[in-house]
Amino acid sequence: MARKTRLMQLVEDRFHQPLERLLPELINEQGLSATAHSLDVSKATLGYWLLKLGINVRRVALAPGESLEVKRAS
Repeated sequence: MARKTRLMQLVEDRFHQPLERLLPELINEQGLSATAHSLDVSKATLGYWLLKLGINVRRVALAPGESLEVKRAS
């Protein structure tokens, strides 16, 4: 596990869950820019956190009628 900065810990305390779970959920719902805004951090800081925590963000284009399923490893 990566060592977390004071700001990372403050965000975890504010949302009552670890960033490893919080960030993917927020980014999937809101996108990167809106997530950074809702956490009161810059997009660069959010990008650094994702890199530091090993969270991958992928952009996927779907044709009409296609769907995407995300499965979590147990």
